[in-house]
Amino acid sequence: MESKFTVSEVLRASWAALKSQIWILAGLFVGYTILSSVFSLLLTPVMTSYTSIVIGDLIFSIISLVFILGYMKNLFQTLDGDEPQFSAYGQQARKIGTCFVAAVLYGFLVFIGTVLLIIPGVYLSLRLQFFLPLIVEEDAGIMDSLKKSWSMTENQVLPLFLLALAATGIFIIGTILFLVGLFVAFPFIILMQCYVFRKLNSPLHAIEEKQDLSDI
Repeated sequence: MESKFTVSEVLRASWAALKSQIWILAGLFVGYTILSSVFSLLLTPVMTSYTSIVIGDLIFSIISLVFILGYMKNLFQTLDGDEPQFSAYGQQARKIGTCFVAAVLYGFLVFIGTVLLIIPGVYLSLRLQFFLPLIVEEDAGIMDSLKKSWSMTENQVLPLFLLALAATGIFIIGTILFLVGLFVAFPFIILMQCYVFRKLNSPLHAIEEKQDLSDI
């Protein structure tokens, strides 16, 4: 089956969307980076026991999950031509548990695949990568998000791999630019994922709607 997207198309569309809200998206990421740094500085002196370390890591994980869930919603809003809304963080916060467990399962599967000569790990990471957009956009459950990601990426591994290489290049360039470039590279890379997610997910919606109508 032919690719449902091209790398050049994704780069062009994602960059156009990013430019429309660059200051807001970059500012949100800068804000999160500052908040995380301050939080780490404040907690480090009191993290003297195993219990305090676990509690500190748990709090930091919750903050990170709230940010990434809300930030991805902001990026979808950007793709829709809307201004990112801060309310997205509160709305997405209830999905923390689902996101955490799904991320653990994803990481475990990719780790096992990586141990098996690396290539299976890369393959699984490409096929299952859209579990987070599915949780954000469709309120998918833990297993459902992984299963749907697997379905929507069927026969799309090569273009996804090429896109991953492009994203890696963007990340490296952002890092080289005195780290400041990461504040642009980070939203750009996730915007690329959001754009491809919608490209791959559209046919699935059509199939599901058709099945629902046939059941009536």
